Formats: sequence, C-alpha cells, structure tokens
Amino acid sequence: MNNLPLNQILPGDCIEVLNSLPENSVDLIFADPPYYLQLQNDLYRPNMTKVDAVDDGWDKFSDFSSYDKFTRQWLSASQRVLKETGTIWVIGSYHNIYRVGSIMQDLGFWFLNDVVWIKSNPMPNFRGVRFTNAHETMLWAQKKKGAKYTFNHRSLKTLNDDSRESGLQMRSDWTLPLATGKQRIKSNGTKAHSTQKPEGLLYRVIMASSNPGDVLLDPFFGSGTTGAVAKKLGRNWIGIERDKKYIRVAQKRIDAVAEADADSIHVEKRKQARVPFGALLENGYLNPGQMLYFAKNGTRAKILSNGHIKCGDITGSIHGVAKSLMKNAPVNGWDVWFYKDESGNKKPINDLREKIRTMSS
Repeated sequence: MNNLPLNQILPGDCIEVLNSLPENSVDLIFADPPYYLQLQNDLYRPNMTKVDAVDDGWDKFSDFSSYDKFTRQWLSASQRVLKETGTIWVIGSYHNIYRVGSIMQDLGFWFLNDVVWIKSNPMPNFRGVRFTNAHETMLWAQKKKGAKYTFNHRSLKTLNDDSRESGLQMRSDWTLPLATGKQRIKSNGTKAHSTQKPEGLLYRVIMASSNPGDVLLDPFFGSGTTGAVAKKLGRNWIGIERDKKYIRVAQKRIDAVAEADADSIHVEKRKQARVPFGALLENGYLNPGQMLYFAKNGTRAKILSNGHIKCGDITGSIHGVAKSLMKNAPVNGWDVWFYKDESGNKKPINDLREKIRTMSS
C-alpha cells in the first residue's frame, strides 16, 4: 500500500495509468465506462426544447470493434491491479453492458451478481417510440473464482431498514433516484458531468464490498462520486481521469467531504469465534436427554451426549437435522432450534452460544 498514490486523482489515460500501478494492490474497483450510446442526432422534447443528452467526446467510438478493443484493454489493466480477493463493479446500459459482460467472462472474471439500478425519476422517452429507459445494470464480479471476497451482508440488511430487528437481505434491484438538486455537481451553472451517478448508489456498493481502510479505484473518475463516498466511509481511494475540468470539479468536491470517526465506520461485525454445539453441554447450559424445539413447527429433538441431536429416525448435528426437516434447504441450526429455560419459556440456543463467547472473550 505504501507504493500506491492513495487518495489522489491521477491524470491521464486510464489504461496507461492502470498499467503503471502495482499489480494485486487494489481491493475494489468501481467502473463507470463510456456507454457508447451511438447518438446520431440531437434529441428534442415535444415542446421543441433540446434534451441535455450525453454527446461528450469520451463516449464516441468509430464502431463496436473499437469499443470492444478499448473495453478489453481497460478491463485487463484493471484485472492486473486487483487483488486476488478483490471484486469489481461495472455499470452500464443496454447499449454496452452485454458486450462488457462477455469480455469480462472471456478474461476470467467470475460473476457474483448483476444488480439493477431502478431509477425512480428516469428521463422519459420524448419521442414515444420505445419504453422509457428506467434502469441501468451493474455487474459485480470477483477476480478469481472461489477466492475469498468481501461482502458485508449484515450492513446491507441494516441499510435495508426492515421493521424487524434482523432486517431483510438486500435484493439485487435497487430503486434510487438520479443525482438531481443539491446533489448534482454544477460548474458555471450547468451540469459538471453528464452522467454523474447518485451517491446512494456508490454508498451501497462501497458498504457491501469493502472495509474501512481498503483501497478503492475508479478508472473513470468523472465528477468524483466514488472518491467522495469513499472518503465519507473511511476507505482509501484512487481516481483516474483525463479531463482537467473534471479533475478540478472532483477535487473541490472531495476536499469538502468530512470524514466520519472510526467508531462510525467500523460497523460490520468481525468474525466471531466458532462455538461447537457440544460446548453448550460441556459448560452445563444444556444436558444430554434435554429436548430442543424446531422453530417452524415445534418438532422435538433429543440432545445426545456427543453433541448430536435425535429427531425420530434422524440423528446428526443441529444443522444436519434442521436441513432434513427443511427438505434439504440450506439452514443454520443456531437460528432454528430452541430450548426451554427454567421457567418453561422457549429461548433460542444461539443465546447460549453468545454466553460462551462472552465468557471466553
């Protein structure tokens, strides 16, 4: 990490700059590459006012072949700097995302999810000849299939803000508004960047797939949304941008961001010590012959002295027996078995596991 230009915007061509960075050095990449929208003519609203569409030079390519060559080059360069345990997010529209995804698979990236960003306030199709384009697609992939990677599912469940204490698992369809109003970065009264992404989108990406202190890289830095949110969440960042105007806008924006204190950003629970079910017997919290009760229907299982449980003709671990009762659906036994306390009230066995963890910490 000492050799990395942390928390800096690196000017220049993204492929050349990526190739100058140390390999296997970055934890997370978020890429918002040119979409190659292939706009041929100006767009107008029904009242004949011109639509402020994406007609920037960086989105123009001579043909699909040149776009594919560019895509392969920047993805290969990104793959080189990404750690073996790292992941990459690439966002696009129907114009380019299928070509990008195919090239990613050719290069050996392993897809973890595709996430659909559903725009709650999309721009309408003014000509009325097609459906309104109300979503974009993000591809989330790991550099190497089977490698350990970061996914802070507990934090994502909390962000989901369900009424229950545990929350609901974050889904792969995210409804978020476009960057408008105060969030839209302006330069001389006009949009500083035509495709600025909302901070809420990057907030979820960064919270989901990185930890405080990790290094995030954005090869198409633009107005600096990735850097602004990374700084807010206590992550290191590297931006690559060739347009001097965007660099000035992004740097000013990031300089104005206040960093949160360490207690506010270290929120994902660290991996806790493993406690075998048998430890509950060894420490006297449960006893051989005592009954456990299955959460779904109250089916009883007898605790055996070796730490297994017996339910009818099924004998095995708390996980194995629960899986059989759930018709082989994946299940964590700690979540579905209950015991009766001295007052006869059913309590989750996970409470006893936490007592042991507290005792040994």
